[in-house]
Amino acid sequence: MDTLSLWSLVIDGGYIMIPLAVLLIVSIYIFTERCIAITRAGKEDSTFMQKIRDYVHEGDLDSALKLCKNTNTPYSRLIMKGITRIGRPMQDVLVAIENTGNIEVAKLGKGFTWLSTTAAGAPMLGFLGTVTGMIQAFYALAMAGTGANIIVLSSGIYQALVTTVAGLVVGIIALFAYNYLVSRVNRVMTGLETKTMEFMDLLNEPAA
Repeated sequence: MDTLSLWSLVIDGGYIMIPLAVLLIVSIYIFTERCIAITRAGKEDSTFMQKIRDYVHEGDLDSALKLCKNTNTPYSRLIMKGITRIGRPMQDVLVAIENTGNIEVAKLGKGFTWLSTTAAGAPMLGFLGTVTGMIQAFYALAMAGTGANIIVLSSGIYQALVTTVAGLVVGIIALFAYNYLVSRVNRVMTGLETKTMEFMDLLNEPAA
């Protein structure tokens, strides 16, 4: 009994498998690259805020800014923006930090549109391949005339359904990748909000 191989299925799927393969490869790349970027963004130095607190209370803002630059993480860039606004009304400081936070979150979400589009579009491409494959199958059946048989029809349908499976597989992978990355970014956002509140509380603390 013959067994189906993955490569033979890909070949049988026809030209529609090419864009599906491109969608899959790019989605895997984006997922891997974003995982690395988000992991780096989520790393925290447990002593960072204490050092910032000491520098601010001592009035050594230059050292605080230098620490933020050397740390080079989304939350350190938020704090750096806040430090540059020290002396202005508290609302201005908070708005500046929040705007910087929005920019940092937008950077982390780079490529998410591709994943969400792939999650929705890949199954549709698969269905398109199936429809065109079915048209070809019935056309072959009609052209066979009196020699038409179930083998002619079933082979065409089998090839057409391959693209549906491929489209669903690519779409499911992209959907899970998108949702996973969104959850990771949400955790980073929570951390940024926490650091923002810590910094604002710090500005209200009396100097030791």
